[in-house]
Amino acid sequence: MTEDNLPAAKGRGSAIRPPNRFESKHREPDLEQVADDVEYLESLRSTPTQFISDDSKSIVSSNDSPDVFFRFSVNPYRGCAHGCSYCYARPTHEYLGLDAGLDFESKIFVKHRAPELFRDWLARESWQPEYIAFSGVTDCYQPAEREYQLTRGCLEVALEARQPVGVITKNALVTRDIDLLAEMAHFNTISVSISVTTLDAKLAATMEPRTSAPHAKLRAIRDLTDAGIPITAMIAPVIPGLTDSEVPAILEAVAAAGAVSASYIVLRLPRNVRPVFLEWLERTQPSRKQLVESRIRSTRDGDLNNPNFGSRMRGDGEIADQIRQTFNVFARKHSLDADLEPLSTEHFRRPTPSSGQLRLF
Repeated sequence: MTEDNLPAAKGRGSAIRPPNRFESKHREPDLEQVADDVEYLESLRSTPTQFISDDSKSIVSSNDSPDVFFRFSVNPYRGCAHGCSYCYARPTHEYLGLDAGLDFESKIFVKHRAPELFRDWLARESWQPEYIAFSGVTDCYQPAEREYQLTRGCLEVALEARQPVGVITKNALVTRDIDLLAEMAHFNTISVSISVTTLDAKLAATMEPRTSAPHAKLRAIRDLTDAGIPITAMIAPVIPGLTDSEVPAILEAVAAAGAVSASYIVLRLPRNVRPVFLEWLERTQPSRKQLVESRIRSTRDGDLNNPNFGSRMRGDGEIADQIRQTFNVFARKHSLDADLEPLSTEHFRRPTPSSGQLRLF
């Protein structure tokens, strides 16, 4: 018996530890000697979350991808306990010597100095204010945020500086910070994007096990909207053969909750996201596995992933075109097809750096 023969870890999206592409060796546990020890095998299903201090010297990352509209992002955490089986960020854990499966969702690196580092970034004389995404990689409102409140600390800095920020999350925890977000909205320096992947609570519970349930996401959209905060609903990702049929219903639901804009991304399976997602699909959706895999390939030139800029977010081919047309029709029907007003930089005020040193001029 090996680890792959075991049931999935409780509350986890991944049940495997795919080999790290940067490591020459990979350990595979041999459990043959304990095959009859039911209690011990059951204990292996419990994978506790570990929080590890991250001593990064910078908190703002930059990218030059033509597929995203922002250049800078803030990521207070590495790894994500949400455990979404499809998460494109999973391979980033391999740079830390860990795996893109269970390690990614159970070993969370915490940047305790995030608000201080963000303050110092904005305080630089060279900084010319522009949009910054929270977050560009892992979710800034993942479960760790309840305890560490690093995203809130960074938002407090952004509010002080009147720095334009766009929050992207799958977690209704964002409503905890309505007080800050509403004040930022007064200066048009905040937008919030909430990802609603499915309205099927049972599917969500296995596919994205530690995100907020669909009804909680819709409630968060309503609460934020009522506070005057502009909301974009993201269907990210749309999974061909599994959730693509939900696009009309999701758009109707988010519009009813108060969203003013919507967007979508077709499933991407880069590097070691692929084995994690395929294992999840076989384990939880065995009767649909062949159809889903076939339709994913139909949007990716016969492969499971196409990394090419310009098409990797939307896919190609007939199925991808059907998703695009369906989204466009129903987004227009529910008045979700307009772009949000650009966030403002006119109110920006360079904050005092964490050293407390004031500028002479």
